[in-house]
Amino acid sequence: MSEYVITCCSTADMPASYFEEKKVPYACFHFLLDGKEYPDDLGKTISFADFYKMIADGAQPTTAQVNTEQYMNLFEPILQNGKDVLHLALSSGISGTINSANMAKVQMEEKYPDRKVVVIDSLAASSGFGLLLDKALENQEKGMNLEENAKWIEENKNKLHHWFFSTDLTSFIRGGRISKVSGFFGQALNICPLMNVNSEGKLIPRNKYRGKKQVIREMVKRMEEHAQDGLDYSGKCFISNSACLEDARKVADMVEEKFPKLNGKVMINSIGTVIGTHTGPGTVALFFWGDERTE
Repeated sequence: MSEYVITCCSTADMPASYFEEKKVPYACFHFLLDGKEYPDDLGKTISFADFYKMIADGAQPTTAQVNTEQYMNLFEPILQNGKDVLHLALSSGISGTINSANMAKVQMEEKYPDRKVVVIDSLAASSGFGLLLDKALENQEKGMNLEENAKWIEENKNKLHHWFFSTDLTSFIRGGRISKVSGFFGQALNICPLMNVNSEGKLIPRNKYRGKKQVIREMVKRMEEHAQDGLDYSGKCFISNSACLEDARKVADMVEEKFPKLNGKVMINSIGTVIGTHTGPGTVALFFWGDERTE
């Protein structure tokens, strides 16, 4: 049985220490800010606090996908070392970067015909992508070979729930995820939309609530409705946030109170600079394993 290495993208929004501890190679997205290009390098080049302050002050960053050459540079050292690659890509419903990963796969398998590169559309983003990565690593540690792990991920990735809310709709309006009219009235009336990622990996607005307290309660309620085994959920739960740690902590506290059998405490991460370009500050996202996601 061939050894394999699991790789992913920086948009999994896990801490740098996690990638180092787990020895997970990742491809960095990039973003442009004030005419300069930066890597999405987990807050190393620009701290998350500085990044979100710049957006709050009016900066309008744009993002760039990982190109084929970058993926080849990610895969090749692993293949040269006689190992195969299982790559998890950012949701195709959010980014087309998986196309570059697949082109790199073709070129690398031609160059290394005895090796294998498997590319999977995670249909996930931010620390939901990170939760899928975490499960893939657990599967590998339990002895699953590349094919078994890839099959498990394909069969279960749509059971990974993503629920978001935002108290600042500016970036969602700018990116076209919320209409200008809805966004204007939403800001004026203190409306917080509750969104999720659907079965195609796309971010979809679902409901609108007045104020943070209500939307937080409703988001945790969605976990009660959809989590595996309901209130007896015993899996992991991750949260990511964009410069609103206090709000994220409120969600985490409520989840830990409602779900006493959780596998450890809720992990709270920062939304990275690429995903954060599209959310802006003020977004909290909740991730857990549950029933099959719908359209």
